[in-house]
Amino acid sequence: MPWRNTINPYFIWLSEIILQQTRVAQGTSYYLKFIEHFPTIQDLANADEQLVLKLWQGLGYYSRARNLHFTAQYIVNDLDGKFPDTYNELLKLKGVGDYTASAIASICFNEPTAVVDGNVYRVLSRYYGINTPINSTIGIKEFKKLAQQLIDHNNPADHNQAIMEFGATMCKPQNPDCIKCPFNDSCVALELKKINELPVKEKKLKIRKRYFNYIVVYTDQGETILHQRIEKGIWRNLYEFPLIETDDVIDEKGVVENNFFQEIIEDKKIVLKLFNPKTIVHKLSHQHIYTQFWIVRTETIVGSSIDWENLNDYPVPKLIANFIKEFDKKTV
Repeated sequence: MPWRNTINPYFIWLSEIILQQTRVAQGTSYYLKFIEHFPTIQDLANADEQLVLKLWQGLGYYSRARNLHFTAQYIVNDLDGKFPDTYNELLKLKGVGDYTASAIASICFNEPTAVVDGNVYRVLSRYYGINTPINSTIGIKEFKKLAQQLIDHNNPADHNQAIMEFGATMCKPQNPDCIKCPFNDSCVALELKKINELPVKEKKLKIRKRYFNYIVVYTDQGETILHQRIEKGIWRNLYEFPLIETDDVIDEKGVVENNFFQEIIEDKKIVLKLFNPKTIVHKLSHQHIYTQFWIVRTETIVGSSIDWENLNDYPVPKLIANFIKEFDKKTV
């Protein structure tokens, strides 16, 4: 992995933020893309947020990208470009929690602060047979304390990276390689046949269902409408087609009679068609988005518009990006 060959705090910070909620296989290409566009923290700080969000497109959890940009500007403008070099100072940065602060402090500045990520939780809970839920307040404190007791004070960087790598490659979530594991003679979970039961997690929050109806305006001249999401919540500052959110799936009549639809579509000679007969379910961590894309063919657009061929210049949620690709295939 490219970030394993550096102790530059900017690169380590960048990789850790990208790898939050993201698999290494997916995150690596984004990391390489970011350091190509922004080789220094000054380059990232001076970038336009729209470009940062565009490069982040497809990774999800976009608050990470906004915090990344904000923090880069803070370090450059308020700290004279000098990265904080202690765990406690790193924790003060926006978007940096215990895990990221520990990783940067240990890898870049040799501070013996234990990293506790999903891999570490899994290794420790299985090896010691700990049943405390890893996503509970008690569990977070318990595992952090244990990891801190175990850390190699002389070489914290290698220690932290080693235990994370061990969890990712050997003590995997599914089908761990217990036969080849060097700790198989002392692993409590293996002895008690509890490998598949550990680590323990508390039940997830109830999933919220939302129903999105995107109004995809398309003129004969190839113009369309995009709106920026400025309210707090998912996809803030990203762009999307005009949206009608409803309490349930609606039909064509429900779209046409909607007040928002009538505000943006004044032309009475339109052709309205549902692009996806089967509702698309876009799953986020705590909500599922049930989506319909309604194509509106019209001669004129009220207000500002953009050329369809320029859509790729705008940062959009993955849900929208996937639709644009499919639409382009069918209209070519």
